[in-house]
Amino acid sequence: MNSTPSLPDRRAFLKVSALAGGGLLVAMHVEPAFAQLPFPQGDPQTLAFFKINADGTVVIMAKNPETGQGVKTMLPMLVAEELDVDWNDVQVEQADADASKYGFQIAGGSLSTPLNWQPLRQIGAAGRHMVVTAAANQWKVPVGECTATKSLVSHAATGQSATYGELAAAAAAIPPPALDSVRLKDPKDFTIIGTSRTGVDTNAIVTGAPVFSIDFTVPEMLYAVFQKCPVFGGKVVSANLDEIRQLPGVQQAFIVKGTDNLEGLLPGVAILADTWWQAQTARLTLNVVWDEGPTANESSAGYARRADELSTQPPAFTLREDGDVNAALDSGIKILEAAYAYPFFGHAPLEPQNCVAHFSNGKLELWAPTQTPAWALPLVAETLGIQESDITLHLMRAGGGFGRRLSNDFTVEAAWIAREAGVPVKLLWTREDDMTHDFYRPAGYHYLKGGVNDSGRIVVWRDHFVSFGQDGQFGQYSGISGDEFPGRFIPNYGIHASVMSLGVPLGALRAPGSNAISFVIQSFIDELAHAANRDPLDVRLELLIEAPLPQMPGGGAFGFPTFDAARARGVLELVADRCNWRNRPQTPGRAMGIAFHYSHMGYFAEVADVSVDENKRVTVHKVWVGADIGSQIINPGAAENLVQGAVVDGLSQLMSYETTIENGRAVETNFDKFEPMRMREAPPAIEVDWVRTNVPPTGLGEPALPPILPAVANAIFSASGIRVRTLPLKNLGFRWA
Repeated sequence: MNSTPSLPDRRAFLKVSALAGGGLLVAMHVEPAFAQLPFPQGDPQTLAFFKINADGTVVIMAKNPETGQGVKTMLPMLVAEELDVDWNDVQVEQADADASKYGFQIAGGSLSTPLNWQPLRQIGAAGRHMVVTAAANQWKVPVGECTATKSLVSHAATGQSATYGELAAAAAAIPPPALDSVRLKDPKDFTIIGTSRTGVDTNAIVTGAPVFSIDFTVPEMLYAVFQKCPVFGGKVVSANLDEIRQLPGVQQAFIVKGTDNLEGLLPGVAILADTWWQAQTARLTLNVVWDEGPTANESSAGYARRADELSTQPPAFTLREDGDVNAALDSGIKILEAAYAYPFFGHAPLEPQNCVAHFSNGKLELWAPTQTPAWALPLVAETLGIQESDITLHLMRAGGGFGRRLSNDFTVEAAWIAREAGVPVKLLWTREDDMTHDFYRPAGYHYLKGGVNDSGRIVVWRDHFVSFGQDGQFGQYSGISGDEFPGRFIPNYGIHASVMSLGVPLGALRAPGSNAISFVIQSFIDELAHAANRDPLDVRLELLIEAPLPQMPGGGAFGFPTFDAARARGVLELVADRCNWRNRPQTPGRAMGIAFHYSHMGYFAEVADVSVDENKRVTVHKVWVGADIGSQIINPGAAENLVQGAVVDGLSQLMSYETTIENGRAVETNFDKFEPMRMREAPPAIEVDWVRTNVPPTGLGEPALPPILPAVANAIFSASGIRVRTLPLKNLGFRWA
């Protein structure tokens, strides 16, 4: 069975320090580390650290940004488990951005679990070894006779015991063990991993304490708003700054020339005032003359027309060609042809973009809810012309991210405005700012042909995918892999592509690529199954049996294993059993739909029980989820919440999420046009079941989302006879009941 690689242990070693008052600090250094990852790293770097204080409290650093996915709790749980501390003794502190101390820091790609599963446990195990050794030395007994549990070391034969706090000073003098020598627990002995733990910030959140970035302030700061051109990449020609400067509370107003980097500092007008309301009120009287540039000629309707044109022409390039697709399509078998399309849309986190910045004496201090501090620091440094070493970046809890805060435009804007203003500045975007200056999930257009033979097997598949890019290359986040399922699983398979230019910025949105591709692939498989008069579940299971290559060659991102047909079958069989798929009721206007997808190293199959009335009102009665993310569910309660949240997020995408481009600008500017699912519309039950497989655990932020879109779309067809090929559903006349 394949396994995910752990952090390289070449030249890995521990550094141990004594704390004032008799404590112990443990850190792990690695040189070099993560050579395969495209993120800046320190050399040598410290992956993480914890400290045991003399009073018995254990402080564990939360190294990665927290955006609601639970890593501020989950990652410290890994350390605490192997350290064998009482979780009640644990205090968690958010680390600052510092590759030289904490190594790889990111909230994205569902990478936190697979990259930290082994190394953080090793650090905890090393700390346990030192504390136990210190106790054995004091009692003059063999180390192997001492046991540690819940922050207490005991020696049964003599009845001696001591707390970790009592042993911390002595443990600081113990030579740290080699990391490859530490004994990790057998999973059957876990007491923290595998148990549901309340998030370390939950109490503060539910009581309204100021824990989010948007809550943060510093003394003597001004509030800033920043007006950018509604057309992406537009520049300032002039603005009524003299008038703005005379308005109540306004302290400064100036033009920011900006750059051409859509992910960096764009041109605009900054207004600074004593309060945010004063700054925003002044902004409402702002009159800017813009040079809108060439993107003003672009529109969603224009992209769709161009895609249709390109679909009738030979594709620009081929991603995969197996067998003889043309011969199979002309062989007299049943052929189905369909065009699928999905729109642009933005991230819409509840907390708009914000950042506090203070520039003084050539040094910059930032408080930002970024998902990628390793990207923020060089961007800010380059834009301001300073050294990264002159920047301190405090990681703040974000009120949602979904990939939006992988981009750091708001951070560099705050930094620039603060330097120009000469005072601490809090930049706060409006909802309209957030939705009109996003990095959007790319739209896409798929022109499909597929065929089934007399036995009902899918034997040919061709996809002409029209997306965005230039010079025969996909643009950022707009591509598809030739190895994407069902590639390699159908004997005659071709996927080809054409691209068109785009002036709209694109970005990674929760389960990038997969959130749209799953809808297309799993819906078209369903179409072919119905054309063959076969059970959609059987068709999927049959494809996975017939796979000529159970694994993609060469591995996936960062060397992690890729698609495993057996694991995909496992989640399909699990969810089919849980929903009683084989014996599902045949009720007019109500039906089940099924889909699965592999994304971000996670295998998810989902079944939706859906009814559709004569007015196209849709009710999702229940969703069953079968999931395989490896051998362990670290924090089960949080894991279930993540899956359920992903399902609801996917349902919002299915029904209503869309960003329409007209004249180079986004039309939907707030939740009145960009409508998330309401609580009364959500499924009353989302049942999650896990398949445990013998591979190290992987992440959960993204892979649960993709299958829900085609599962519901397929159920709608079975319930109503209406095949969904374009999103969102609202454009087809559907709405939630």
